[in-house]
Amino acid sequence: MPLSFVTALVRNLIKVPAAVLRCRVAKDAEVLALRHENAVLRRQIARVRYEPADRIRLAILSRPVPRGHWRHVFSVTPTTLLAWHRQLLARKWTFPQHRRPGRPSTAPTVTIGHAA
Repeated sequence: MPLSFVTALVRNLIKVPAAVLRCRVAKDAEVLALRHENAVLRRQIARVRYEPADRIRLAILSRPVPRGHWRHVFSVTPTTLLAWHRQLLARKWTFPQHRRPGRPSTAPTVTIGHAA
């Protein structure tokens, strides 16, 4: 009885690293497949247009990736990301044009009443 328990325990302990390894291999294969698909799509599309939500996602995902690997992982460079940030700040801090000084003109239908 104890031998069968030990055998089952060893068998299960061997399965765990194999499952983890298979999981890593599957993830690596998926990453390679997605990179290839990305490369194919880049060849077919003249220019990719990113929406603000896409830019935010790319900025968040770029944090753990070293800048040297960006060319292989993302389709944007660090300078592009910085340019997007500058544009965002410029849009946020743009104020409306100042009006002419003085009182605004009155509508032509308004008449001035005089006291007699």
